[in-house]
Amino acid sequence: MSFGGSKPMDIFKGWDNYTERLRENWNRIVSPEDTTVIVGDISWGMTLEEAEADFAFLHALNGRKLLLKGNHDYWFGTRAKVEQFFAAKGFDTLEILFNNAYEYGGYSLCGTRGWVNEKGEGGDRKIISREAGRLRLSMEAGRALGKPPIAFLHYPPVYYVNECREILDVLKEYRVRKCYYGHIHGAGFCYAIDGVYEGIDFRLVSCDYTQFRPVKVL
Repeated sequence: MSFGGSKPMDIFKGWDNYTERLRENWNRIVSPEDTTVIVGDISWGMTLEEAEADFAFLHALNGRKLLLKGNHDYWFGTRAKVEQFFAAKGFDTLEILFNNAYEYGGYSLCGTRGWVNEKGEGGDRKIISREAGRLRLSMEAGRALGKPPIAFLHYPPVYYVNECREILDVLKEYRVRKCYYGHIHGAGFCYAIDGVYEGIDFRLVSCDYTQFRPVKVL
C-alpha cells in the first residue's frame, strides 16, 4: 500500500487500480467472520504514522487480519509498539504474527518473514539463522495450541534452483504440510514454486499473482 507515501504501486505493470480491485475482491470473498493472513510488504511507510492510512484501508476490509512482516515493512519496530499503535488508533481487526501463533479452523497459524534463499555473506547467514529461530518460536507457540500448523512466510524458502535449508528444515521438523508466501512479483512468477516440494505444498499469494483476490486456505 502507498496511501501515506510517495511510492505509488500502480506504476508497476499489472497494478492499475489495485486498491479498488483489492477492496472489491476482498469484501466479496472474505466475510466479517473470516481471518486473513497478509504475508508482508504491507506499506511503503517508513514509520507507523506514515503507514497509518494503509492500516486504515486494511482495517476497513472484512474480517480479522494477521499481519506478517515483509522486507519493505520498515514501519515495523517491535511487536509491542505496533500493537500499542493499533490499539490507540482503534485498528482492532489488525493483529501481528511475529514469534507467536493463532488458532483458527482447527489449525495453528504460524510464520515469520524468512530471508533470501541464495547463498550469501556471513551477515546473511546470521539473519537466516535468526529467522529460522523466529519460525521455531512460532511453531512452538502453535504446538502449545495443540493444533497442526499452517505456515506463512514473506520470502519463499525455495525459489527456482535456490533453497533456504534452515527454514525448510524447521518446516519439515514441525511437519508442516501447507506453506503460503509472497515477495515474488512480475517476471519472477515463472521461477516460483507453486506446488509440492519435499512433501510441503507451497503456494505463492502475492497480490499481483492472485489478481488481487484473497486465496482460500481453509
